[in-house]
Amino acid sequence: MAVDTFVPEVWSAELLTALQKSLVFGQGSVSNRNYEGEIANSGDTVHIGSLTAPTIADYVKNSTVIDPATLATTDQTLVINQAKYFAFEVDDVDARQVKDGGQLLTRAASEAAYKLADATDQYLAGLMTAGAGTALAATDVTSATPGGAYNVVLKAKVTLDKANVPQAGRFLIVSPDFYAVLLSDPRFVDASQYGSSAAVQNGEVGRVLGFAVMVSNNLPAGTAGTNPEVSNFVVAGHSMATTYAEQISKVEAYRPQSSFSDAVKGLHLYGAKVVRPEALVVCDVDVTLA
Repeated sequence: MAVDTFVPEVWSAELLTALQKSLVFGQGSVSNRNYEGEIANSGDTVHIGSLTAPTIADYVKNSTVIDPATLATTDQTLVINQAKYFAFEVDDVDARQVKDGGQLLTRAASEAAYKLADATDQYLAGLMTAGAGTALAATDVTSATPGGAYNVVLKAKVTLDKANVPQAGRFLIVSPDFYAVLLSDPRFVDASQYGSSAAVQNGEVGRVLGFAVMVSNNLPAGTAGTNPEVSNFVVAGHSMATTYAEQISKVEAYRPQSSFSDAVKGLHLYGAKVVRPEALVVCDVDVTLA
């Protein structure tokens, strides 16, 4: 095994693919990549211009004098302010003695991609929970009354409806405990029952009230629940709410001077912003299981 067989561009692409496959909050159905562009260094800023809506007025034939309004834009900034790295090495002796030692770097790189994805997902989960336009009142949900979980989802739906958020493409991200309660409600449709050829999203387990339901262990812990172990936020919304940008900026292989080994290091740059908070709803839910 030697670093001269290492192709940085290929490994970078493979790591980025593996990372994206592991994301729940960072996948396209939950957050958009509209402003990703080219990210070269930590601290890069993407400027997002939001156009103000034109005014609608009455028109009277032969009477109305049309005075066109000047369109204006508001500027939001997406800052690439998150930087994570990995670095590992495989000693030549270990590589020689371990079965399939030549694959050690590849397997370790896959593990690194998963760890990067997990860190990114936690960051996005916290960002979206804190940036949601509506926080429903904290509530208790028990497995004895699964209708309580359904009511939480119903309130989120009504909130999004009133904000004119598109019906298509809505998501609901819940904890395993909340999901367990939903499973007891016949109005919840298991993903295996779809009867559709459409691709199932990362973590997707079913549908309810027009939401694609996904399960995640990275939801922030609730703050108002009586049982912290099963108290987590529920996040409902549309991908228009959050924009996310990422890049595996650098992946390098090298021979450390202080050892006889092959080493790989990589840098992951990313950032996100809630640009349409009205398209996100959260609820602090305390789940009690039987």
